[in-house]
Amino acid sequence: MLDDGKPLFRQVAEMIENAIVDGSLPEEAQAPSSNELAAFHRINPATAAKGLNQLVADGILYKKRGIGMFVTTGARNALRFRRREAFTEQYIAPLVTEARKLGLGPDELEGMVRAYLAPALATPPNPRLDEREEAR
Repeated sequence: MLDDGKPLFRQVAEMIENAIVDGSLPEEAQAPSSNELAAFHRINPATAAKGLNQLVADGILYKKRGIGMFVTTGARNALRFRRREAFTEQYIAPLVTEARKLGLGPDELEGMVRAYLAPALATPPNPRLDEREEAR
């Protein structure tokens, strides 16, 4: 699961973030320890700890001395908000720029996006995620 494109500590942090966003690591749940992450991914415990500490610095995890690190209340929404902003910058802004170059108007662009998404939206939803959304 780890790749060579990014620093290992950042990859560890992103794996924890992904688990929070997809709901498999809920708010107030204990995050895996640096030793657990190190053993599982066969990396140095200091590297895993650096990834976890980055999430503490970002306000996504908090420490309970002698117990471990836990997911902050509101972490999922904070991560989703941050990722939506990044998504806009990384994908939407260049899409709109290219659409303008091609002379596509908002309605035509929306139609193209809807046509592209139609097969993906036809797949059954994940009931586990839907239940969590309804509970919020």
